[in-house]
Amino acid sequence: MAVKTEKELSASLHALWLKAVAAIELRNFGYAISLLQEILKQEPEFLTGRQLLRRAEVTKTQSAKKSFFNISTASFTVMNAQRKIKKDPKRAVEVLEKILEKEPYNRQANLVLKDAAVAAGWPEIGVFALRTLLEENPRDVKVLHELGRLYHQLGDSDQEEEIYNQITAINPLEAEALRLGKDASAQGSMKRGGWTQAESYRDLIKDKEEAISLEQQSRMRLTGESLDQQIAETYTLHRAEPANVDLARRLGALNEQKNNFDAAIRWYQYAAELTKGADLGLVRKASDLKIKSLEHEIAAHEEFLSTHDATNELYAKTSELLKAAKVRRAEILIVDAQERVARNPTDLQLRFEVGENLFHAGRFREAVPELQRARQNPYARLKAMNLLGCCYGDLEMLDLAVKQLEEASSEILSMDAMKKEIVYNLGLVYERMGEREKSLACMKQIYEVEHGYKDVATRVESSYISKA
Repeated sequence: MAVKTEKELSASLHALWLKAVAAIELRNFGYAISLLQEILKQEPEFLTGRQLLRRAEVTKTQSAKKSFFNISTASFTVMNAQRKIKKDPKRAVEVLEKILEKEPYNRQANLVLKDAAVAAGWPEIGVFALRTLLEENPRDVKVLHELGRLYHQLGDSDQEEEIYNQITAINPLEAEALRLGKDASAQGSMKRGGWTQAESYRDLIKDKEEAISLEQQSRMRLTGESLDQQIAETYTLHRAEPANVDLARRLGALNEQKNNFDAAIRWYQYAAELTKGADLGLVRKASDLKIKSLEHEIAAHEEFLSTHDATNELYAKTSELLKAAKVRRAEILIVDAQERVARNPTDLQLRFEVGENLFHAGRFREAVPELQRARQNPYARLKAMNLLGCCYGDLEMLDLAVKQLEEASSEILSMDAMKKEIVYNLGLVYERMGEREKSLACMKQIYEVEHGYKDVATRVESSYISKA
């Protein structure tokens, strides 16, 4: 990415950055916004700063009292910025930021910001502008299409495919999204397999007859031929040529299709060893399948627990197996996230992923510093604060847990899914502190909007019965 990171800021700008972060923590959003705007005037490519600026603006505008007499003049300023794009796109970005300070979700301003940023050579800021609109309305198909096209220009096939999958989830009959999603998926597969560097996929396989054989096997699968037969035939070829990476990969794919995850993982690992770790796609595939296998196991345990009560003789054992499976999944994800953090230590989203998985693995003390850093990421901030509060709770630092969860709750006005989780966790901490009334007040907040959330109904309704 061509964006500037925190490490690349000058000493004076880094000092302003630290002040801005501290101001956000103290909920002094006006001061934080002015500091961040000054930073971005000098370093417009500092994407994390722009993200934090927008989060501060959103929080400030949501908490401000609305007036019927406020008339927006944004459309005139947007038109002015639009005229500047060809001659001075960087100046257009500055002009648009003035609008977004007061109207961070202004649709027209964000769409023009995308155009100006791309024209200035900052496509990542263009992505950010579109993501801001989707934060308010994730089902805006027009914006999703804009984002898909931008990811296509950036050559990010994985993100492009994900966007088109979101569109088809909203409208399964949209032919264009289906087609573009398939194209993106194919392009991503070609990149991961190195096919884009070869004249044709056959050039990736030395033995042309073997290439034809693998093609035929794929067709057999598509026409419903027995998987066991394909596995047996491919294994026979593998025994004759055990160093052939493509045959090992094929055996991994066939076993994956059969949902024999253990065998698939072994074959993908074997194929990765043959490439001496050069094919990262194979390494990643083995890791992804380990996760997928654990998720199947977790789903099975959760289904059992949801259909049986605690009196069942297997209930306690299944609960322990479920907990152990979740820990194993978290440990795999920790290693993966830590490797990515090592390659990009300033990526706060990765820091959040490390902290989140350390939390799920029960490694609360290790999770704390990662989650504290992740609070600086505008998109991970609330999730990080929620988990940080839970970590403090598990470490018996109950006063710190309350402070963190209360602050996180105050930054969300509507009782959405995130706030429900935060308020519920806050209620549990109050309960552990012996603050029964405060705990019940938290549960009642949730009860008023969603009767069926976790065990909130039981907690609230039983409090009235005890008074009777």
